[in-house]
Amino acid sequence: MNWLRELLLPEQATVYAGQVDDLFLFIFYISAFFFFLVTALIVFFVWRYRRRAPNERTPKITHNFKLEVAWTVIPLAIVMVIFFWGFHGYLDATVPPRDALEIRVTGKRWVWQFEYPNGTRTLNELRVPLGKPVTLIMTSDDVIHSFYVPSFRIKADLLPDRYTRLWFTPEKEGTHVLFCAEYCGTGHSVMGGKIHVLSESKYRDWLERGDETTQAMPLPELGALLYQSRGCATCHSLDGRRGQGPSFKGIFGHTQRMADGKDALVDENYLRESILQPQARIVEGYQPIMPTFQGLLTEREIQALIEFIKAQK
Repeated sequence: MNWLRELLLPEQATVYAGQVDDLFLFIFYISAFFFFLVTALIVFFVWRYRRRAPNERTPKITHNFKLEVAWTVIPLAIVMVIFFWGFHGYLDATVPPRDALEIRVTGKRWVWQFEYPNGTRTLNELRVPLGKPVTLIMTSDDVIHSFYVPSFRIKADLLPDRYTRLWFTPEKEGTHVLFCAEYCGTGHSVMGGKIHVLSESKYRDWLERGDETTQAMPLPELGALLYQSRGCATCHSLDGRRGQGPSFKGIFGHTQRMADGKDALVDENYLRESILQPQARIVEGYQPIMPTFQGLLTEREIQALIEFIKAQK
């Protein structure tokens, strides 16, 4: 039945995913069996006990003790099997190994922030070592978000002022898609991310040196990449359309009216301040909802975003 598993379910990328799929398919097969059984019995009884004469009457049958016991005990046994199977899986999903790698996750409108044990922080892209248990300690900066990775078969809500946990052991190298599964505002549909499962050596090298590909990119090209991966595209358009934040089109070199009534020239210093201290000056007509990127971007990444914005004529 592997073809049915592949047809109904996403790829399995963690050890836990196999346990979830086995229980899901068990429930699916049981449901399908009884669906066809009940449907077949309905059709058979309609044909077998059809009225053959105008005055024919159905015999008076009050009950059948054996049949009543059967249709009570059998469903009860099936439900109890599902309960204990599911409870065992629930314990496996909520009790991480002691040696698990701990990564802190913060959800905010509309990005994911990841912080590693050595202090490295990334946005929307999580990197984990292959075959090593990983525990995610999660919270939210604003509203309820939901951390959902289909190929890992894990999902949990992130709540303000409270920590929730998830853990997994990745067993397939590659890139896996992360979604927010709880409606969290106008940018909910674009609050996505990626989880990169790397070999142990590649993971350690990345922690020490960073991504070599982005280090070699020209600044405007790197800025375009960051515009998408760091969530800028969620609020700032490139075509002049109004979003949650001002459009980047033609903004550089022009004056913006601030909420306090003062004017500010959009130059390199203004853009740098807006990236690192977004609440310092708010453009008139917009809400102070942009999160700070202090400590989340390297100096080169800040310069790259500034050069990208300058290029939006």
